[in-house]
Amino acid sequence: MKKGFAILAIALLVIGTLAMTGCEKKPVGTIKIGGIWPLGDITGRQGSMAAQLAIEEINAAGGVMVDGGKKLLELVVVDDELKADKAAAAVEKLVTVDGVEVLVGGMASGAELGKIPAFKKYGLPVVSTGAASYTVENALGGDASWYFHLHPWDYNQGASYAEGWAAIQEKFPDIKIEKLFLAYEEGAFGKASWDATKVLFGGGGYVIDGAPFKSAALGGGDYASVLEAAKKFGPDLFLWAGYDADALPMLEQAKAMKFNPGVYLGAPPGWPADFGKSKLAENVMLYGMWAPSMNDTNVASKKFYDGFVAKFKEEPATYFAPLSYSAIYIVAEAISAAKTTEKAALISALAATSYDSPLGETISFSKSNVIPYQGIRRQKILQWQNGRQEVIWPFEAATESPVHPFPAW
Repeated sequence: MKKGFAILAIALLVIGTLAMTGCEKKPVGTIKIGGIWPLGDITGRQGSMAAQLAIEEINAAGGVMVDGGKKLLELVVVDDELKADKAAAAVEKLVTVDGVEVLVGGMASGAELGKIPAFKKYGLPVVSTGAASYTVENALGGDASWYFHLHPWDYNQGASYAEGWAAIQEKFPDIKIEKLFLAYEEGAFGKASWDATKVLFGGGGYVIDGAPFKSAALGGGDYASVLEAAKKFGPDLFLWAGYDADALPMLEQAKAMKFNPGVYLGAPPGWPADFGKSKLAENVMLYGMWAPSMNDTNVASKKFYDGFVAKFKEEPATYFAPLSYSAIYIVAEAISAAKTTEKAALISALAATSYDSPLGETISFSKSNVIPYQGIRRQKILQWQNGRQEVIWPFEAATESPVHPFPAW
């Protein structure tokens, strides 16, 4: 009888041990990440979609490793509607109601400015995908050690544009740019772009002019005044800085008044999903950090692109999609490296980031003009050719040569 009890005890011990071992292999619990994007804008909508794709990929691979074992990630998204007050309220909700431990996302500088008091109040790690205006970094201050900014600041962008256009003119002598006109949306993003353009191009032998407009994304949509001013100026390069809602109507109005500069270039955070299918898009140039054409040369880009299309049945139309995707992977890798979401440890792990992104950049962080942790510092010059965004510069990443001049209507 005693022998039987002994055998039973050993069997129960083995079964219990196996059960415990099995449990250790399964993720237990979740880590909530708060995402804030303008969901009515394709840039924000696709950014949130790409972030969710990354969450699902990471969870399918087993989640993230923390001291208590593996945990799954959960993304909680709030729409900021491109408004500062909505963005501030989103931070409050995500932290106090949803209990998130990290914040990601962002697009418009004005909305990001609205978040900063709440960011400072809670001090959670933030991996920001938007906000190009230097006014955001000034408002954050040099002690914002919890803020990791992926998107280039306006002065980073301006410096890369000046470098790019100088290189393009040297390599392609038929492209001559002496006069530049900037049409800029009247908010923080546009005004910062105007300030940066004057500084970076004004001292480089260029003649600069510009004028503001009210973006269609914020209730505007009449570009007659700014386009008339540009046409009168006669620029070699016409540049507009606004949002995706401005892309086609501005082209339509430019065509109506027969305004056809040598280079017609847009600098919105993202473009309409079907913009390349429009005849108006042909040979329009743009600034950006990614294009589907990069799938031909970049393994990480193709992995992201194929996963996005398979899940959502649409093509990423904006670099904010791979940027937001990258933000989630950066957070996940930092959590696994720190083995905790405790703020100090996670911030230290984020500071050590080295992530080979689908943007063709190995993302790491270093000090900017103000904040301790700035990621990407350069954008690319691209052009719509035959319905596809092609990389024109930097030349090491180029997929096509530029078509110039921009065709007459």
